[in-house]
Amino acid sequence: MGLRATAGAISSGMLSLLRTRMEIFSLELAEEKSRLIKVLGLAFGALLFTALAVLVFSILVAVMFWPTDNRYLALGVLAAVYGLIGLGLFLALRRQLLDGPAPFAATVEELGRDAEAFAGRRGSAADDAGEPRRDPGRAREPRG
Repeated sequence: MGLRATAGAISSGMLSLLRTRMEIFSLELAEEKSRLIKVLGLAFGALLFTALAVLVFSILVAVMFWPTDNRYLALGVLAAVYGLIGLGLFLALRRQLLDGPAPFAATVEELGRDAEAFAGRRGSAADDAGEPRRDPGRAREPRG
């Protein structure tokens, strides 16, 4: 096999490998985009209706306690409860972002396997360089 044919085969293999990896990346990108849009939509809806419920509940508590001397205490307790809930949600969000799966993990894993495969081939090619190549079609010469 000539040098050009070998170089052509290697470049063809590399292009095919690159194309496959780009296809994996594009599929993962589409999945991440779809997941992000879904999560943002659900989060927006939950935030909207929770905010409305909290607003109506706050108005209800303020109206119920307004004629009494404990109206400021009631509003303070509500503010403290809302603050604790917000802090808890913030910590849950932080944990989710830090401990969640890395985006494009499959692409990174495949690229790591490719690097290992190339390193293995490079190592075996260096080992083969010192040994003479034998044509598998040739018969062995008898030793005498």
